[in-house]
Amino acid sequence: MTKQFWNLIKISPVVVAATFFAANSALAAEVNEQVTNVAQLETQDSNNIGQVTSVSQFSDVQPTDWAFQALQSLVERYGCIAGYPNSTYRGNRALTRYEFAAGLNACLDRVNELIATATADLVSKQDLATLQRLQEEYSAELATLRGRVDGLEARTSELEANQFSTTTKLVGEAIFNISDAFGGDRAVPAGNPNTKLNSNTTFSDRVRLNLYSSFTGKDRLQIRLQAGNILSNTGAGTTGTGTNMTRLGYDVGAPNDNSVIIDKINYAFNFSDALRIKVDVSNGELYENVEVFNPDFRSSGTGALSRYGRFSPIYRQGQNGAGLTVTFNPNEAISVTGAYLAQSSSVTNAGVTTNFGANNPNNNNGLFNGDSTIFGQLSFKPNKAFNIGLTYARTYLAGNSTNNLFQSTGSAFANNPFTSTNASNTRIESDNYGVEATFQLSSKLALSGWGGYTTASTLTGAARDAEIWYYGATLALRDFGKEGNVLGIIFGQPPQVTGGNVKTGSTLDSGTSYHLEGLYKYKVSDNIQVTPGLLVIFNPENNNNNDTEYVGTLRTTFTF
Repeated sequence: MTKQFWNLIKISPVVVAATFFAANSALAAEVNEQVTNVAQLETQDSNNIGQVTSVSQFSDVQPTDWAFQALQSLVERYGCIAGYPNSTYRGNRALTRYEFAAGLNACLDRVNELIATATADLVSKQDLATLQRLQEEYSAELATLRGRVDGLEARTSELEANQFSTTTKLVGEAIFNISDAFGGDRAVPAGNPNTKLNSNTTFSDRVRLNLYSSFTGKDRLQIRLQAGNILSNTGAGTTGTGTNMTRLGYDVGAPNDNSVIIDKINYAFNFSDALRIKVDVSNGELYENVEVFNPDFRSSGTGALSRYGRFSPIYRQGQNGAGLTVTFNPNEAISVTGAYLAQSSSVTNAGVTTNFGANNPNNNNGLFNGDSTIFGQLSFKPNKAFNIGLTYARTYLAGNSTNNLFQSTGSAFANNPFTSTNASNTRIESDNYGVEATFQLSSKLALSGWGGYTTASTLTGAARDAEIWYYGATLALRDFGKEGNVLGIIFGQPPQVTGGNVKTGSTLDSGTSYHLEGLYKYKVSDNIQVTPGLLVIFNPENNNNNDTEYVGTLRTTFTF
């Protein structure tokens, strides 16, 4: 600053202290008001200011501070000081010339107010002279500041006139994927394979557009549109890998011809500060409603490349369902979640697809008679370093379509161990138990894992039962090579039938499959991520006779 400015400081430290404070308030208040008009769904409490009547109200101002007397005079004599909501003054905050000018102007307005209300005796002649000289010194900055505010008001008006919606935000994601599966022979559930795996490089996509609407500021309506053509690499007939263990975490199922569909509708709101309720109308998924304890790899677009590597299969229960999820958070360390989902499933006969979800009034369908899951989870988060969850799900499969205990995650036998008992109409119930945990060893290193146990039994036909085990672990090295990048390693055992009376003349799985995945999430920018990786499945379909299979993938994700 100029020499003249420093001379002014010597003349009146009271005035200088006033301008230092007011710069924190006047400029921030005026500009933040404009910003809030643009982003109406956001609050900026940290920048709100309020008048104080005593310097003792500032928790960070002590009587030993060099500006204490100046602040005390300004507060109690002129009423020229305001504070932040957390009772701080923030006297060490950096100050620009523009802010100083804004603060000076605010203090002048206060002095003029005092004079106008016949309290001029509170203002000394020396202070008035000093303020006048400061006003002249910073007249150019004040004029510039007014111009900037006027310009901001014009831009704000333009944004408000052309905004998409006052209540709705559009969030999009697009995935470009190149992948190829290769190995020896195509996997078979039992016996010896005899068909060469058909290796073929594919280039495909998935696009999602989410419409998020809020009507109270504490609720959210989600409507998601999806289109894509990423096929499951398991193949049909004699093509593909022959096993769901090689599936990618973001294949689209049906339709897969880039037709646009509305595939998800739900509404969530706070019943109280501690109680959150979510109503799923279409395509509800437990893993989107609760904590899955695998933060670096849970997302289909930016997480693990494989289906199994995203989270424990227990969260696949009730997939594509409709129902209610209630989460209670009495404090930051404990969370309790309960859910009921009526699972949607379908079967195609003679080219006609029939839905067996909550919207179907036919016999053995609907919200309570068809496939359904009752779910509960208790989460403990004592600190950032260690989180653990205990999970239970009870699932009923009404036998309207081919039964699928883990929604095609793992081997075909584990998903339906009762295939010879009349697969298409045998009613099944299962009890699923899981434990999940995350260890944040440092800000750069995280370990996550899960283990699960399932018991399943038939309710119709021959009395059968099965015991199924699975586990998984993930390692995330954050900021590896560059800030925002993540190097990941995932290892585990997909669901395997280990005991029970499964079917006549059948033996249990002849081997154990192992899942190994390596990937590197490279952050090109805040909106682009490139993820190369390799998936290796040892003994696919829990059959030791099968050859090891590999899936190489390059996924590019755009978010906007």
